[in-house]
Amino acid sequence: MSFLRFAARRLVEMAATLAGASFLIFGAMHLAPGSPASFLLAGRSASPEALQAISTRYHLDDPFLLQYLRWAGRILHGDFGRSITYRTDVSRLLADRLPATLLLVVMALVLVVTLGLLLGWIGAVRGGAVDSAVLVSTTVAVGTPSFVAAVLLQGLFAVKLGWFPSGGTGDGVGDMIWHLALPAVALALYLIGMLARVTRAAMADVLGHEHVTVARSRGVTGHHVIRRHVFRNALGTVLTTGGLIVSTLLVCTVLVETAFSVGGVGQLLELSTTTKDFPTVQAISLIMVGLFMAVNLVVDLLHPLVDPRVTLGSRKATG
Repeated sequence: MSFLRFAARRLVEMAATLAGASFLIFGAMHLAPGSPASFLLAGRSASPEALQAISTRYHLDDPFLLQYLRWAGRILHGDFGRSITYRTDVSRLLADRLPATLLLVVMALVLVVTLGLLLGWIGAVRGGAVDSAVLVSTTVAVGTPSFVAAVLLQGLFAVKLGWFPSGGTGDGVGDMIWHLALPAVALALYLIGMLARVTRAAMADVLGHEHVTVARSRGVTGHHVIRRHVFRNALGTVLTTGGLIVSTLLVCTVLVETAFSVGGVGQLLELSTTTKDFPTVQAISLIMVGLFMAVNLVVDLLHPLVDPRVTLGSRKATG
C-alpha cells in the first residue's frame, strides 16, 4: 500500500473516530449529575423565570441531538463556545494556558526518551549487577504514580530544601522551565521506568538472535553490533509504545498540574469538571482525543522506516 493511500485512509478513519468520540464526550457531560445552571446560581434559590433565562441563554432546554449538532457545527468552524465559569471564549482560555502545558509535556517527553532509552540500553548491554540495578530502579519508578511523585518531589526539593519553586509557571521561557522542572520529573518518572523496561526487554531479545552472533563472529566491533543490529531492530518494539506514552502524559498532566498549581490546560480541565463548565471540558477532551490519534498516526507512518519488515497497512504497523 502506498504511503499517500495509507495516510489518506487513516485520516478518514481518524475523522470518523473523532466524530464518534465527540458524540460520546458531549453525551457524557450531559449524563453527569448536576447542571451548569446550579453552578451559575451558586446555591442561591431562583425563580422559574431566572432558571428559564439561564437555560435559554445556554440552550439547555433544547433536545440533546440539536444541542450536539449545534456544538459540533461550531467546532468545525473553530468555535469551542463560551466558558460558563470564566465567562469568556474557550478558545481564549486554551490559548492562554496551552503554552505552559505544551512546555511541560515537551520537557517530560525529553526526559522519558533520553533516560528511558539510556537505562534500557545500559541494562541490556551491561547485564549483571548493572542490569539488576536498572531493573530495581525502573520497578520503583513504574510503581510510583505521578501524583505520588509530585507530592514527594514538592515536599523534598521545594518545601524542605527550597531548591525549586513549589508551584506556578513563572514569567518568560527560562523562568517557566525552572518552575516546571519538578512537575516534568513527576510527570516523566513512571514513563521513564516503563520505556526503560521495554527497551531492555527488546534489546535483550535481539541479542540472542542468530544475526547478532554471526556479526560478532565476523569481528564486527561490539559498539557497532549494538547500535546497528541490536538497538535498530529493537526500536520497532520501542516505537509501538509511543502512543501509550503520549496518552499517559496527557492524562497525568491533569494530576501534576493540579498538584503544582500550574496554570495549564490540565488544571483548567480539573477545575472545569468540578464546576460543570460543559464547553471547556468538552473542548479539552476532544483536543486530547485528537492529539492521541495524531500521535498514533505518526507512529504508524514511522514504523516501516524503523523496521523495513513492516509494511504500511499491515496488522503489526497499525497495532
